[in-house]
Amino acid sequence: MKGFEPTFMPSFLFDFQKAMTEYAIRKGRAALFEDCGLGKTLQYLVWAQNIVEQTNKPILILTPLAVSSQVVDEGKKFGIECEQSRDGKFSDKIVVTNYERLHYFNSNDFIGVVCDESSVLKNFDGTRKTAITYFMRKLSYRLLCTATAAPNDYIELGTSSEALGEMGYMDMLNFFFKNDQNNSSVNRHYGKQTQWRFKKHAETAFWQWVSSWARALRKPSDLGFDDGPFMLPALVESQHEIKNTRPHPGKLFVEEAHGLKEQREELRMTLQERCEKTAEIATHDRPVVIWCHLNDEGDMLEKLIPGAVQVAGKHTDEQKEDRLTDFSKGNIRALVTKPKIAGFGLNWQHCSHMTFFPSHSYEQYYQAVRRLWRFGQKNPVRVDIVTTPGMQSVLSNLQRKAEYADEMFTQLVKYMNDSIKIERKDHHKKQEEVPQWL
Repeated sequence: MKGFEPTFMPSFLFDFQKAMTEYAIRKGRAALFEDCGLGKTLQYLVWAQNIVEQTNKPILILTPLAVSSQVVDEGKKFGIECEQSRDGKFSDKIVVTNYERLHYFNSNDFIGVVCDESSVLKNFDGTRKTAITYFMRKLSYRLLCTATAAPNDYIELGTSSEALGEMGYMDMLNFFFKNDQNNSSVNRHYGKQTQWRFKKHAETAFWQWVSSWARALRKPSDLGFDDGPFMLPALVESQHEIKNTRPHPGKLFVEEAHGLKEQREELRMTLQERCEKTAEIATHDRPVVIWCHLNDEGDMLEKLIPGAVQVAGKHTDEQKEDRLTDFSKGNIRALVTKPKIAGFGLNWQHCSHMTFFPSHSYEQYYQAVRRLWRFGQKNPVRVDIVTTPGMQSVLSNLQRKAEYADEMFTQLVKYMNDSIKIERKDHHKKQEEVPQWL
């Protein structure tokens, strides 16, 4: 189904937000790839309101855990009626729920769907991801919104296209790429060593194709608009290295960790020291987010940090949502959690301090930082990275992924602007600010 001319375009939208929203409404099925804090929530609410006015049928908005209440509050703020539903029952035309509760809803009740933080889909298991994709395929209007579309992964652009009904990701690969090893397996890391490479002269055509169903920007000037208030505060990072004093299993002396196995061993051997250092850093009277990856890390940090509350996999979805909402409202000072649980969609501009144990996932680091360091943050954001000597290769890997992500997003913005004939100066000669260790 094609889109239509907007019937509701409120004056409170910034000029670039209006341009992005108008595009999505006229397209009917589209993706908006925008950096954190640029107002994607408001844009998709206006998109949903237009669909409701045009069809008089409901729209379902899917969000990560604890984000749905933020969406409802945003709607109230700007006079767009919507309601949160946890059980599939609703009365308003714009309904907001979490991805985890999709099974309570019937797609026949809706004319369209919004996937907020759509990149989170790849973190779900196959069954849930398939259910979400199947639910969307029945709907006439679809909108995907995310800040990190494929930071180092073209596949995600293909799955986004497939969800919108444009082209399946395997069709995309076969059309634009060649397979070095002549098989159908998918390598998700598109660095120098890869199975899938652009076919000759296909790169320009690929980005033009993506630009036919998506719009992307990191700041308003990417679309030729004035950046105005959308300027980020300083990002102040510090690295704290914990020395490993225990030899790895089977070794007589302490040696640098090489490879994933030894890195994991080193993390286990330094768990208490890393947690104690983190607790020392996070013990103050201001809001702080303590990111971890291991259950043992989370349990120990919760005990060591006064007043800390953990959100972990052992908690029910309701418990997770309640605790994340409490932190968002300022009822919890120190939150201990994992990026894969709370790294998407939440707006925590009230907090300007976080600690982080690095991993090989650039997206996890990016999303964790962007919960705090986002447009609308008034204070410099402090990031304390607690690491070990054996994790230096991990930091190097993150640097490579950060550079690749910036290059890919720059390409998308460039070809997008070329396709819609936007004339602007080159705003990307200076790379996006990242921590010094990247």
